[in-house]
This record gives sequence, structure tokens and C-alpha cells, in this order.
Amino acid sequence: MKLEGNWSYPTAIRFGAGRIRELAEACKAAGISKPLLVTDRGLAGMDITKNALDILEAAGLGRAMFSEVDPNPNDKNLEAGVKVFRDGGHDGVVAFGGGSGLDLGKLIAFMAGQTRPVWDFEDIGDWWTRADASKIAPNVAVPTTAGTGSEVGRAGVLTNSETHVKKIIFHPKVLPSVVICDPELTVGMPKAITAGTGMDAFAHCLEAYSSPFYHPMSQGIALEGLRLVKEYLPRAYQNGSDLEARAQMMSAAAMGAVAFQKGLGAIHAVSHPVGAIYNTHHGTTNAVVMPAVLKLNRPEIEERIDAAAAYLGIAGGFDGFFDFVMGLRAELGIPERLGEMGVGTDRIDEMVAMALEDPSAGGNPVKLTAANTKALFEAVSEVWRNRPSSACRHLLPVHGEKHSAAMTAVPFHRYNQIRKHRTFFLLPARGEKVPAGG
Repeated sequence: MKLEGNWSYPTAIRFGAGRIRELAEACKAAGISKPLLVTDRGLAGMDITKNALDILEAAGLGRAMFSEVDPNPNDKNLEAGVKVFRDGGHDGVVAFGGGSGLDLGKLIAFMAGQTRPVWDFEDIGDWWTRADASKIAPNVAVPTTAGTGSEVGRAGVLTNSETHVKKIIFHPKVLPSVVICDPELTVGMPKAITAGTGMDAFAHCLEAYSSPFYHPMSQGIALEGLRLVKEYLPRAYQNGSDLEARAQMMSAAAMGAVAFQKGLGAIHAVSHPVGAIYNTHHGTTNAVVMPAVLKLNRPEIEERIDAAAAYLGIAGGFDGFFDFVMGLRAELGIPERLGEMGVGTDRIDEMVAMALEDPSAGGNPVKLTAANTKALFEAVSEVWRNRPSSACRHLLPVHGEKHSAAMTAVPFHRYNQIRKHRTFFLLPARGEKVPAGG
């Protein structure tokens, strides 16, 4: 079967190997005649980026680029990008890269015509209606990783450079007008990035599937996304040139982002403050905390995970699924604890407070409290096989005990409203060594 198609859900997607050649046509379809390509520093000098610029230039669209994008994009990056956009007289953005380039590119297009501060458009209530929708520039998204799914999202995540807190900026018109998903662009990803981005997609699907909110469409998409990651992430990791595996992982990434409109949970609520404070690789951080969150949520999700395990061909129900997750982490070289990624234990109380305020917290099957959230941080700060029982007291209920399923109600009624999220990566220059933590 040829893995190529033109999709219209949730936006226009041109999927298939080699379809980067349609970039100029995609810009024109979006009404863009003078695009600004936004990417990260690591990608700026790579051949895939130069090729994209060549395609634009050959079509008379110029080759303007902005690449001052941090792994966790912040308001200073945004301000600089908006200035380049305005000064250059651009009328749209090509958001090119992993989550960092995609998110910041989308937000540059969003903010270029606005007069209010970006924080006025945080994803709270109807704040998005404050924006002048007629001044939002179109954007075309071109993912070069397979994890974040930002190419099909109506929001971008931005770090406040003063408080180091990640905020979600939402507007329906942030959704790219056209997406080009070309798996050939992901072939050069180093193993560590392949692993981290792939586990980000898995985390999106897992948390969406586990969310207690009602959304059967997302439920089905999340389950199939889990299957694609199970089947194809190990292949992509072992052989980066396996184009079928790369394509299926690119599909899984988009599916995860579509699915988590149903909700995210404690994996992301814990991961976000870790990334904001220590600038860790988001997808890898998700993978590190995943087992602890599965243990915490077991009383509320065991039956659902039993069904997922059966669909995935995993014997043993919840226990079999948990063992699969542990085995996949080991196969992908995921660190066992956050300390291996440079995360200390001296700011746990601060991170607990941030996690409880994170929008993802409200979608966790077991209500997050100061006690069980601190226990999560303590657990992931220890090696799993050696962690002290005190770190697990809120994660492993005694036989017959049931955690409360009560939770704060959080609306998940619009696409990609609650975050998340993002996979923020700098792809290294050729020959550069990638640390285990991404």
C-alpha cells in the first residue's frame, strides 16, 4: 500500500514521501505570496531546510528565514520573529521543524497583526476572541519530527521568559491552512530524537485514551495511534531510513495531537514544569514519568488499559501493558530517572505547584493533589527498580483501596484547547553528538 494521501481532517494535509516539492503550491493555496520560513537554529543550516528555501525561491516566493528559536520557545523569540515578519513585509509563515519551530512559527503568524500582548490570548475561557481575526496571517506547517503533532493544532505553547512558566496561546485560526507531512524529512533524525518524539506521540495517545472525558472519536484515534507507535517506533529507531516506519510514525504524531482534544493528564502536567525549569527534552521527559503515572492511575484505568492491551496484541492486561512500556523505554534508551537528564530534587515543591496549575492536570483520571503529585516527582527521581517505598505511598494503593475519581472539570470542547505539550527540539548539526536526554 502506498502511504500517500490528501486529507482534510482536521485541516488540509498533503501526506507522502517527497511532497515537500509541493511547498510553493501549498503556500499559494494558503494565500501566501511572501512567506517567512520559521525554524530552529539546529535545522537552519541543514540540507532539508536549504531545499525548502530553494523550492520557495524557485517559485518566486523568496527565501526569507527566521531561526532564533529556542528549544522551549519564549516571548523574546516571538518578539524577534514578529519584528522580522513585519520588517520584511511578509504575508504568511512556513512553520518548519519540530515542536519548537512549528509552535513559534504559528504564533508569529498569529501575533504579527495584533496590538495586544500575547499573554492576553492565553487559553482561558473566551480570551481568544480578543484577537483581531482579520489580522491573523496564514501559515503552512511542515513537520520534520514525528511526535508533537503541532502541525494539526490550534494552539502554540510559549514560555514566559521571566516566570519560566509555559502558557498555551489559542485561536482557531492558529491551525495551519495547509500541512505537508513528508516522512523523508524525518529520515535524518538521530536516534535520541526519534525515541523522544516517538514517545511524545505515544504519551499523547495514551493520555487521550485514558482521559475520563467523553469523546469516542478521539478515543478510537488514540487507540490506533498507540498501535502505530507500538509497531513502528522500534523500527524507525533501529533503522532511520525505514521510510514506511517513518511515515507511520508521522501519522501517529498527528493522530495523537488530534486525539488529545479529549484530554491529557499527569504525564504532561509533571513534564511541563520539568521542561520549563530544566529545559529537558519534552518527549523524553514524558517517557521517564510515564510508568509512575500509569501506577497512579491504575485504579481508574485498568479496565480500559486491559481493552487496549488486547487490541495491541499484548497479553496480560494492564500488567502486560505496563511491562511493554518498560520494555519499550529500555529498547529506546530512555533514562530511568529525571536525574539522568540533569533534573535536581531541590525544586520539587515548586514543580508540584506548577503541575497542579497545569491545564493538563484536570484531565487526569485520578485527581491530582499536592500529596500524590509530590509522590510522582519523588518516584521519577528514583530508579524504578530501586526506589524506596516511601516514594510510592501515593502511587500504589493497598489491596482493595480505590483512589477518588473526582476531578476538576475542564472543558475539552474544541480542538487542541488544553495543553500539553510540546515537543521542543533542536535538531543537531551534522556530526554533533546528541545527549541521552535529548
